[in-house]
Amino acid sequence: MIDKNMRTIELDALVVGAGFAGIYQLYSLRKLGHSVKIIDRAGGVGGTWYWNRYPGAMSDSESFVYRFTWDREDLKTYPWANHYLQGPEIRKYLDHMVDKHDLRKDIQLNTELLSADWDSQHNVWKVTTSTNEVFVARYLITALGLLSTPKIPDIAGIHDFKGQIHHTSRWTDDIDLTDKRVGVMGNGSTGVQVITAIASQVKSLVSFQRHPQYSVPSGNRPVKPEYREWVNEHYDEIMDNLYKTATCFGFTESTTPFASVDPDKREEVFQRLWDEGNAFKFMFAGFSDISSNKEANEAACHFVKSKIAQIVTDPEKARKLMPSEPYARRPLCDGGYYKQFNRPNVDIVNLLDTPIDHINATGVKTADGKFYELDLLILATGFDPVEGSYTRSRFHGKSGQSLTDYWKNGPTSYLGCFVPGFPNLLMISGPQSPFTNIPPNVETQVNLHCKLIQRAEELRASGTSTTIESIPEAESDWLEHCKELADATLFPSVPSWLFANVPGAPGPITRFFLGGLAAYIGILDGVVRADYDGFVAPLGSGRKEVHNGLRKTGSLEKGSVNNEAVEVAVG
Repeated sequence: MIDKNMRTIELDALVVGAGFAGIYQLYSLRKLGHSVKIIDRAGGVGGTWYWNRYPGAMSDSESFVYRFTWDREDLKTYPWANHYLQGPEIRKYLDHMVDKHDLRKDIQLNTELLSADWDSQHNVWKVTTSTNEVFVARYLITALGLLSTPKIPDIAGIHDFKGQIHHTSRWTDDIDLTDKRVGVMGNGSTGVQVITAIASQVKSLVSFQRHPQYSVPSGNRPVKPEYREWVNEHYDEIMDNLYKTATCFGFTESTTPFASVDPDKREEVFQRLWDEGNAFKFMFAGFSDISSNKEANEAACHFVKSKIAQIVTDPEKARKLMPSEPYARRPLCDGGYYKQFNRPNVDIVNLLDTPIDHINATGVKTADGKFYELDLLILATGFDPVEGSYTRSRFHGKSGQSLTDYWKNGPTSYLGCFVPGFPNLLMISGPQSPFTNIPPNVETQVNLHCKLIQRAEELRASGTSTTIESIPEAESDWLEHCKELADATLFPSVPSWLFANVPGAPGPITRFFLGGLAAYIGILDGVVRADYDGFVAPLGSGRKEVHNGLRKTGSLEKGSVNNEAVEVAVG
């Protein structure tokens, strides 16, 4: 029930989230002449980067590709001093783009979506917010981000700790680490960055980690003028080619199988990639099957472990840092992570060997009886990924069913964007979206949304009532295809946030399409050419055999990219 005293605002489209995705969605729809507004619970633009202000926060996509591809003039003129962007630089860049394109007037900050309910009588979404407003919009577009809802570990006694506790996604600039005894829980990308950044500043640091990670050098360094000049001269070609690759990290993935390279040359390939830097390059640019072939993967593991042994001088610390699982998590890179453990003030606790027994007022006790006195505990424990940003709010579709209930066995979608029974709810980076560099991926999905909205508006203008809604069979086929791709890799063999074991569900549910952006664009092209296969009529064909239908177009089978597909991607 909506309070009649609430202020009502009517729009063509409401976008939730002011990060890369939301900013481009606002820009694109406004350019098409629609009334549109962004709301965001944050106090500034930036999305994930607004919240993640922890020491060392850095993009692991290189600077020249971690930006919008659609403003080609800005690509050549906006400065970036290093090969990788730090968090403050990313926030500054997004602020710059918002101001350059006069978008701020349509962005309402400090406004949290509390509930969203579909009104079947009027074919609109009614969205209530923390600001006592109701937004009534035909299209609700969620740009909530993959990693924005923090996950707090459930450890006995954690609430008894009398020191400071800070989750990395809620870091503030006034946190003082000087002369502090610090514990860091978690060693994913965030934990690796934090430890690398603060080890030299604190009195002592203890890294508590369950799963030691494979991390390679980032290769971050200042940008030379001649390098920037070369990039500027080739920016159009670079950005166009991004959409023809899988990861969109600015390189072309290898097509060379590990076994096809002479054994005495394989080490040279790994060494070259290590020296060049970048985690995705290390996994995908040297050999084509590191992520799918056990022998190739084990060779990559052996190489990284040999580097750990060379870098870390204390044999016991080196042992604790040695990963025991396949190299099959999100690839990590760093600016000197392993060498931090050579500092006498830095220690490591392998929680698989010695789990945490409990936390008390002054520190952490492990199962072997050791006690670690701490002043400050940093939780680099990650997020409730993908669906967490949705289930914290109340979304109700046309039957009144909540999105939380619909996803009780795990998050699902069609094409990473659409959920059956939730008309005109268009997600950006929803479940089963491509696992790629973020800006090109979200631009691809935004352009698809614009194409669908324009088609729906044309039908509406002709007197045909229609909505953008996928059919259940399409969602089922998409999930099946994503599972097929994931099962062809080693990623499901290692527990990570890329998958989730939901109680009562038949098994892990992949949260990503692992076929790469080029193949995804080919699939979108197939959907469009097949008269919007998988969508409810009259907008789409309403076909029942979406998976087979897409195979007939060749897009699933070959992952082809043709001119029309690239048009879908880049507008």
